[in-house]
Amino acid sequence: MRCLRHLRPNATLILAIVAFTLLLLFSLQLSPPTRKVQEQPPATPEALAWPTPPTHPARAPCQANTSMANHPDFAKQPKNVQDFLLYKHCRDFPLLQDVPPSKCAQPVFLLLVIKSSPTNYGRRELLRRTWGRERKVRGLQLRLLFLVGTASSPHQARKVNRLLQLEAQTHGDILQWDFHDSFFNLTLKQVLFLQWQETRCANASFVLNGDDDVFAHTDNMVSYLQDHDPGRHLFVGQLIQNVGPIRALWSKYYVPKVVTQNERYPPYCAGGGFLLSRFTAAAVRRAALVLDLFPIDDVFLGMCLELEGLKPTSHSGIRTSGVRAPSQHLSSFDPCFYRDLLLVHRFLPYEMLLMWDALNQPNLTCSKQTRIY
Repeated sequence: MRCLRHLRPNATLILAIVAFTLLLLFSLQLSPPTRKVQEQPPATPEALAWPTPPTHPARAPCQANTSMANHPDFAKQPKNVQDFLLYKHCRDFPLLQDVPPSKCAQPVFLLLVIKSSPTNYGRRELLRRTWGRERKVRGLQLRLLFLVGTASSPHQARKVNRLLQLEAQTHGDILQWDFHDSFFNLTLKQVLFLQWQETRCANASFVLNGDDDVFAHTDNMVSYLQDHDPGRHLFVGQLIQNVGPIRALWSKYYVPKVVTQNERYPPYCAGGGFLLSRFTAAAVRRAALVLDLFPIDDVFLGMCLELEGLKPTSHSGIRTSGVRAPSQHLSSFDPCFYRDLLLVHRFLPYEMLLMWDALNQPNLTCSKQTRIY
């Protein structure tokens, strides 16, 4: 009995402690714990912050023109041609990335409009650091724009679109539309830009339209364009004429008769790079509204000029097929060959950086033998 009397108080105490502990835990679950207020970590710099995807009003996607599939030659065409025929009537696509209003708030003398594939981040960065850098030349303003679509693979598009959002936030020079970026959609890219320019940058005196692998001597371009009136017709580049559609299936430029029966193209300038005035940009825009899209973008612009009664012209300083040295003993990469040129197509990224650096050396001297223009 003595032992039992000594055990009862201990058991009672243990039960009381357990009950109190359970009650305490239950109360902690009901009321959130108070924490000491800590200092907020420093804000992430705006240029490094991951952008929130923009929201766009939903719109019905453009439907395929399935009647084209009834054409007897449709089934034998490659997929890129079939897609073009099914969707060539589609011209209204959401703008995923836009530039700030300040881009064209002040008068722009030369607007550098560069067609770029979504994944070509390195090329765009290099252009920003070299000839595409926004600056004033002879007191005249240069502005830079990149035109891009979206990757065709949904998984790739999600990643690359985030990259383009970050680029747009950091540099403010990306125009991206929600269509698949492909060779046959370059015409669509051109038309969408012209529509955008009409309301957002119509005051630009001149436009350089080029690819992201061209080397442009923008200082020379300004010198050349200063002698021209932006209110008059100007469309210059490497002129191509007396040619027609390539019917060979293996060619990148293959255009079957189901697309056009014509065997001759109007005169046009090679799409690697060309210059046009404000007057001519407006004329091309008008014509593009009434013409059916054509899969080769530079040919389409030639069609627009023809409809407006205008002609493209040649400029010997625009070399979209590259530069050849006058002698096999000379390097075609000699900066003296490029000192007086306006534009050369197909430059590797490192070549572009080296050439820009070489041409900006104050001690560059060239003899007559090393000048080709």
